[in-house]
Amino acid sequence: MRRICLTLPTNRPCTATITAVAEEAAYAVRHFDVEVHLLILDSCAAPAHAEHAEAVRRIPAHPRIVVHHLDEVRQRDFLRRTIDRSAATKPDLLLDLMLPARLSYGACTNRAFLLAAALGCESVHRRDSDSRYQTVDGEPAFPVHHELTSLGSRAADAARHVTETVLAADRMDRRVAMVGSSFVGELSVDIGEILAIDPRVYHDMVGLWAPAHWSPEQRRQLVDESFRGAGTDPFTADHSTLTVVDPMRVDMCNIAFHGVHEHVPLPPATDTIGSDYFLIHLVHDAALPGVLHNRNIVNFYTGERRTDAGFTAYQLRFVKFLLSMLYFNFVYDRMGRAGASLLDGQGQVSASAVARLARRSAGLDRSENVHRLDVLDTAYRELGGRYAEFADLLGRRRERLLDEARGDIEDFALLTETWEPLVGAARRTYVPRTPGRQR
Repeated sequence: MRRICLTLPTNRPCTATITAVAEEAAYAVRHFDVEVHLLILDSCAAPAHAEHAEAVRRIPAHPRIVVHHLDEVRQRDFLRRTIDRSAATKPDLLLDLMLPARLSYGACTNRAFLLAAALGCESVHRRDSDSRYQTVDGEPAFPVHHELTSLGSRAADAARHVTETVLAADRMDRRVAMVGSSFVGELSVDIGEILAIDPRVYHDMVGLWAPAHWSPEQRRQLVDESFRGAGTDPFTADHSTLTVVDPMRVDMCNIAFHGVHEHVPLPPATDTIGSDYFLIHLVHDAALPGVLHNRNIVNFYTGERRTDAGFTAYQLRFVKFLLSMLYFNFVYDRMGRAGASLLDGQGQVSASAVARLARRSAGLDRSENVHRLDVLDTAYRELGGRYAEFADLLGRRRERLLDEARGDIEDFALLTETWEPLVGAARRTYVPRTPGRQR
């Protein structure tokens, strides 16, 4: 029997999502020979955490569903014991990278990876608190259906269970490392208002994601595809493809990994959207088999983003994402050139190869990022209103943001260098059961 980790990291109230993900766990055990560890990593304050605890208490008991609801105190305790057991040389820094004081999309998923290893789970299936499932004839279209059909199987075996196969014959002996889909609904990045105010400014800003040497046409195509997911068409019937999955076709709210997450972590950058997407690129660039399906999740925005504080925080995360691309575009380019040579003798991704590329990227001239900030300053001021006020904030934080972007890639290199020992230590670290939850 396979043991899997279905995880929901959250820093916002989401009792309805907890209930829905628990229903996905129940679907998994009804249709597959699996034991599901439902892992809720809760960074909420006490009132929301109490609501979540009540939602967890109401999840129906099942002998093959084990629910873990961990607040940050319990997460920190687990991390400290794991880091100490790994004999890492910089334990305090590693703890900060794994559980930073500020928001980090990569760090919360890294915690799920380590806890999954501790729980003996062979795969991690991630969902987000600001999303929900589509339905057909009143039944939810759970992504776990496709994930458990193919994930971890030899590609040649998975080919019997997908709609189509476009994977090269020389990759059919490799195992399916990733199964994913995307989302429908609102843009994954909350910048739709910018598009509505001025499409030209939107193009200038989103185009900063691209490498500096790209042509205007390449940049335009990237802008047209960015943050839109699978569009708006509703799910009606299943379609799945065995392939090397295009990173632009999947989203981290709807993803599952096998193997790769135990060798390379996600970048732990704080206050940076997209910091959790690295493994999607790594799986693609290493030419590992994946399955792309169409059980897209529905993305929606929470009210907090519409407040003044939420607006400022989110725009900073967007800016930091754009600055991070100086380094990640370099890493992605070199990984793409390396291809299957990123794999070791056992067909697993080489952590040392990834860490070396991250370290090399940290030495790049940051003039490209200076240009990005110049373009952003002009764009935000042209938008006016609260965007112009945000431009003033950017001006005051300019040097700090440049330094943070470089520091973030250095932190990623360090974490990657120590990741495999951390995973090994996690496998020997006990995870306490959630009070009130039994098998």
